[in-house]
Amino acid sequence: MPSPVPLPTSHVPDAEARLALAESLLACDAARPCAEAVVEWLVRHTQAGVAACLVREETGDRLMCLAARGLSEAQCDALEWEPDGGGHPLAEVLAHAAPRYFPAARAPLPALGNCFAVPLGRAGVPAVGLLLIPASGTALPPEVAWVAAHMGPTLTRLLPAGRRLDAGDGLLRRIIDAVADPVLLTDLDGRPRIANARAEALLVAGTDASEGRRRAVELNRRVFSTALASGASGGASGTRRREVPLVDPAEGMDLLFELISTPVHAPDGHEVMVSVLRNVTDLGRATQALGESYRRLRATEREARSERHRLDRVLDSVADPIILSDPSGGTVMLNGPAEKLFALPLDGGKAAQRRVRSNVATFSSFLANLVDGGAAPRWRGQLSLADPATGATIPVEAVASKVLGDHGELTGIVTLFHDRTEALEKARLLERVKEVSSQLEARVQVATAELAEQNEKLRRQAIQLEQASAAKSQFLANMSHEFRTPLNAILGYTNMLLQGVSGELSPPQKRNLTRIDSNGRHLLEVINEILDITRIEAGRMPLHLSDFGIPELLQEVVAELDPIIARSKLAVSTELGARLPPVHSDRQKVKQIVLNLLSNALKFTHEGSVTVLAEYVTATSTLAISVQDTGIGIDPAYQEKIFEDFQQVDSSPTRAYGGTGLGLSICRRLATMLGGRVTLQSVPGQGSTFTLHFPRRARRA
Repeated sequence: MPSPVPLPTSHVPDAEARLALAESLLACDAARPCAEAVVEWLVRHTQAGVAACLVREETGDRLMCLAARGLSEAQCDALEWEPDGGGHPLAEVLAHAAPRYFPAARAPLPALGNCFAVPLGRAGVPAVGLLLIPASGTALPPEVAWVAAHMGPTLTRLLPAGRRLDAGDGLLRRIIDAVADPVLLTDLDGRPRIANARAEALLVAGTDASEGRRRAVELNRRVFSTALASGASGGASGTRRREVPLVDPAEGMDLLFELISTPVHAPDGHEVMVSVLRNVTDLGRATQALGESYRRLRATEREARSERHRLDRVLDSVADPIILSDPSGGTVMLNGPAEKLFALPLDGGKAAQRRVRSNVATFSSFLANLVDGGAAPRWRGQLSLADPATGATIPVEAVASKVLGDHGELTGIVTLFHDRTEALEKARLLERVKEVSSQLEARVQVATAELAEQNEKLRRQAIQLEQASAAKSQFLANMSHEFRTPLNAILGYTNMLLQGVSGELSPPQKRNLTRIDSNGRHLLEVINEILDITRIEAGRMPLHLSDFGIPELLQEVVAELDPIIARSKLAVSTELGARLPPVHSDRQKVKQIVLNLLSNALKFTHEGSVTVLAEYVTATSTLAISVQDTGIGIDPAYQEKIFEDFQQVDSSPTRAYGGTGLGLSICRRLATMLGGRVTLQSVPGQGSTFTLHFPRRARRA
């Protein structure tokens, strides 16, 4: 074995050598190749002759030699140590995370002589290893400091929390870095052991970070640790959800996250926490927009009803019978006098009913002459009607006028009946009758003009309703977190009271506060569903296409619903087809649809089983994911209704199952965005099967 060679103080690696090492570190996918490259570089470019890299093992207690040059196997084994209750020099270096100079008499290995122990790590994360290298003086050579500064973050990434030293760690790191939400593995006190890039942006500040960013990161870590500790102290098992207000260290903006934490056991037996932070700052002024749209709708409805009543009063004010007919001759409206002649009496006897039918037949024949008369706008005729009550003959003059639309099309027929009995009996009153007839015609024309005006108003109001609905959807799609602020405050203060911040609570107080918290979170779920449906309506729901596997996705869905499955005591199973290829689609939307379908199956199944099946249809290049249950089933009359917005089979206030009625509507809309569809097969009392069909490769709209 060659003797140690001290570092020459005058030898400084050139820029190309440093660049080559930096590129090598970036390309490393595993810890051991990274350590070997660094040790080889130090031996070659510093002429040290001896160098070693030591890292923590899985438990974080034992230190092992990962790579060395100039040392025998026995000497490498001598560097490895385990805690024995007493302090160890290298343990102190790791604990203080600062380089330390060892004279030859106190060196961890005699072969090293005078040496430096340099910790390897990243700011905000405990050191994961050490570099050991001979020293020619008590000052740390700059090239060694440079290597440690660049190797530390890389080794921390490849050895998150001391996990295994193979290429799988690099793959795991790339996987969690690809997750859109911040993901962390922490101890129960909130100290990070693994964090993806998005979590590091919120909770880790590098050595070169500004003072403002350091303060923001420190505040975020305190809030996160407090929220994690409060969830753990609540005594609940399984997945825990709560809201956490954080600060964007880069922009300084207030953010609101939903913290989803699940306790797991590490290989050393200690309990750790897997946490996902889901950004929920997109909610805003939803209630105001909904309320405004609802008020406009009610106002328009009241105005339309008022106009209809006004028209009824105008027609009823006419003494003679008036009938408004549609273009095909069907009766649309009758005033009071017309009802006496043409409406079947309820208690008038068979004779009265026969007379009414005769009057209707006479009028229909007269109306046919007008409809078949071509372009003639008006038709007059002498009709002989019968009084339904007495049977007396009533000679009338019927005047029918066409009501034309804006483009000259026939929209209706107004018929006025004038009793000519008095005119026939008294010829001297003929002029008076003509005068009255002219007046009636004028009144009919006024009524017709008013009807056309009201139709135009109704048309404009319909346009306004469409614009209001579009504005509502657009406004709801752009909601900010301001709408959720008071609700978050309610939930926050409720949570603080439940934790005993203001003192010990009595059982009734605690029970009531728990109900407030539960209903508040239910309201958040309702708001999320409304936000989803309005974002889809407004065209603000984008597609994020990526490649993913169906088995892993189904495993995640079942894992997320594991607490509900445990409470339901149902047999839940997953069946996968023989050949399930990777899918290029929007993974989150596929997951949301399957999660909703499985949640519904668990909700409406009291006993039996729920089965999730996935298969690939080669002929159509589509995937089919089905959720079968043995639940209550759905009547065929309601199977299409449940896919509409805010619709449920039982919509009464006393219904047995809660919910907004938006879940299946959102599923169908999301499936349409993916280029697929959702189908249903169900038999009441025997269960239901919901199936998501979507293409293997989705296309952007």
